[in-house]
Amino acid sequence: MKKIITFALLVILSGTLHGQNQIKIAKLKYNGGGDWYGNKTALPNLIDFCNKNLNTNLYAEDEFVEVGSPDIFLYPYLYMTGHGNVVFTDNEAQNLRKYLEAGGFLHVDDNYGLDQFIRLEMKKVFPELEFVELPFDHPIYHQKYDFQNGLPKVHEHDGKPAQGFGLIYKGRLVCFYSYESDLGNGWEDQSIYNDPEEKRQEALKMGANIISYCFTQYQ
Repeated sequence: MKKIITFALLVILSGTLHGQNQIKIAKLKYNGGGDWYGNKTALPNLIDFCNKNLNTNLYAEDEFVEVGSPDIFLYPYLYMTGHGNVVFTDNEAQNLRKYLEAGGFLHVDDNYGLDQFIRLEMKKVFPELEFVELPFDHPIYHQKYDFQNGLPKVHEHDGKPAQGFGLIYKGRLVCFYSYESDLGNGWEDQSIYNDPEEKRQEALKMGANIISYCFTQYQ
């Protein structure tokens, strides 16, 4: 499966197919009552930004996939967000682990209130791993766009600094967790939060870095 995903990632970077065989990314649908469906315009806007600025060939629609579905293997990048409760069954946790072990990438984006739940549920996926804060010199912050101080701060919430955490499995970053940043809100249509355009651009550039890192770490 890893070879299949790697091949797809190389195709998307080549930029030679001109609309054919587009790679799809998706939002992760989970149970527990949390609003997995939040940030409705976020992924389409990030996809558009990446296609224009990274020369990617991402499918433009906002797709979603359930944690326990075998279809997660169709997506090299999964985006997970929300404010509240998350529950993974044992089968869902096992499915997500297989996906991440096979070469998939999960981006968890705390939309305020997700932290206490996602840390517990990811323990079901990787009981042996702990989230570690990524240093500012990590490659994810230095793709096309340079973020010397790590994640940008889009919305204040508790006033804590934005932090980027990761789960590292056999030397590979399989899950990136953006905390106290609200990247997805920054990707949304400007009319939703009325954020300054400079702040939106910071969020989109960081999102593009995450996509770029996901697609190039295999090479």
